[in-house]
Amino acid sequence: MYDFQPDSDLDPAERYRQLADAADALTNGEIDAIANMANIAALMWEFIPDLNWAGFYRVVSNREEADELVLGPFVGRPACIRIPFHQGVCGTAAASGETQLVHDVHAFAGHIACDAASRSELVVPIRVSGAVKAVIDLDSPMAGRFTGDDAAGVERLAETIADRI
Repeated sequence: MYDFQPDSDLDPAERYRQLADAADALTNGEIDAIANMANIAALMWEFIPDLNWAGFYRVVSNREEADELVLGPFVGRPACIRIPFHQGVCGTAAASGETQLVHDVHAFAGHIACDAASRSELVVPIRVSGAVKAVIDLDSPMAGRFTGDDAAGVERLAETIADRI
């Protein structure tokens, strides 16, 4: 049995260090990407406060052989299944390969509202051999919820799990 419960009084750097360590321990040696993403989504839900959605979108080639994001394992309300590159916060992160930290999603041009309760969003690309393979997507019902500490912590998580998804 796994019991990864963070202390509620941790500073952000330590919280994210513990999250990355838990993800490493939980996925070490497991080759199934979907199982690993499912467990990591659950870990993010436990470790990161004030979320209403935590999960993954995977890069997949569509029928026209163009890359798009397809919903992966997550915790939260039902979500958009397919997101074209360059659309919304997730598609922007996937296309640019850069972390997107959005304090107010309603001010983000082209935001895709999968859950009307979301007010802020953090999306971190996961790279394998230099190419974006997936993105980690975190949503919060609180405007301005995510900080540079959150971005750095989730980027560390993405590096830790890149070869396991």
